Amino acid sequence: MKAVLTWFDSRYPSAYKLWMDHLAGYYAPKNFNFWYYFGSLALLMLVVQIVSGIFLTMNYKPGAETAFASVEYIMRDVNWGWLIRYMHSTGASFFFIVVYLHMFRGLLYGSYRAPRELVWILGMLIYFALMAEAFMGYLLPWGQMSYWGAQVIISLFGAVPYIGDELTLWIRGDFVVSDATLNRFFALHVIAVPIALLGLVVVHIFALHDVGSNNPDGIEIKKNKDENGIPKDGIPFHPYYTVKDIFGVMVFGMLFAWVMFYAPEMYGYFLEYNNFVPADSLTTPEHIAPVWYFTPYYAILRAIPDKLGGVIGMGGAVGIFFLLPWLDRSPVKSIRYKAWPFKFALFLFTVSFIALGILGVLPAEGTYITLARIFSGIYFGFFILMPIYSTWGTPKEVPERVTM
Repeated sequence: MKAVLTWFDSRYPSAYKLWMDHLAGYYAPKNFNFWYYFGSLALLMLVVQIVSGIFLTMNYKPGAETAFASVEYIMRDVNWGWLIRYMHSTGASFFFIVVYLHMFRGLLYGSYRAPRELVWILGMLIYFALMAEAFMGYLLPWGQMSYWGAQVIISLFGAVPYIGDELTLWIRGDFVVSDATLNRFFALHVIAVPIALLGLVVVHIFALHDVGSNNPDGIEIKKNKDENGIPKDGIPFHPYYTVKDIFGVMVFGMLFAWVMFYAPEMYGYFLEYNNFVPADSLTTPEHIAPVWYFTPYYAILRAIPDKLGGVIGMGGAVGIFFLLPWLDRSPVKSIRYKAWPFKFALFLFTVSFIALGILGVLPAEGTYITLARIFSGIYFGFFILMPIYSTWGTPKEVPERVTM
């Protein structure tokens, strides 16, 4: 084995440098807690989606006449096809669950603050790519909700002044969602967006390891090193955090398997019941709503009566996250030491995001619309007013060394 490693190292010496820079020689803060599982779990779900997607494409046929039947063929006739399909559909929802929790951890501990602004921006680009990937994959089963959901969302681009109609026609490839739309979405879902997603993930990890990981105290461990240049409050990522992440993967895997085997549709939230009906351009479902991970933004879209305003609001609800590193003016990073106004604002934001997610699956009428407008105001107020309230109050004193 030593001879093999010597032979390999002499021909690929940078592999050892990568190993040291990003695993064995990468020192991470020693006070990581529960919230730091979700970065590695997001990477795990990316692998699950790619692997299961490869096997699905072996039997899926992209075409208006064949797509729905090929999915049924996978579910009923392909050996273990039902398992692969449910792994992919359940994996999409679990992917967004861990990504949302990963982003929430960033809000808790100020992981978007200097010197990690670029890490945060790259993470948000990953989120954008993930949303595009999920939306394009949503059309592929060619069920009723896939068809009409895509019809509604794509038509929103028609609100863009001057070029809206041409832009919508270009995206669809036809005057309505059709075979041309399905084929181009399949190509983007299987090839283009995954390549971009993988590239962004690699750059995101490299950028993170260059500046170092944040921690629940928001202390820069690189500022306090011993005589050997090793952070006093750091431990090697391998084996300490690889073992920790393996434990997290085991617990997460049990939960994922339980949902995949016993509740893959999750009562219509992971897989809508209308999507088990073939797409019919002549029959509109009574209530059209996207999958749960898009519903907060869909609720914002419907809360604004003007179509163009709704599109701007929906886009702004995602895009405003990019400005977060410059909106937070608090002298401390972590929620542990910030003053009460920021804690209260983050609580209200969390409630509004969950409430908008619930309202996004309910009919756009009466009280629901009023509530959606209230919670949309709270959602945007969290960001717009952050430069003001983040400076209010007296923060707690931040310790010089990390606390366990």
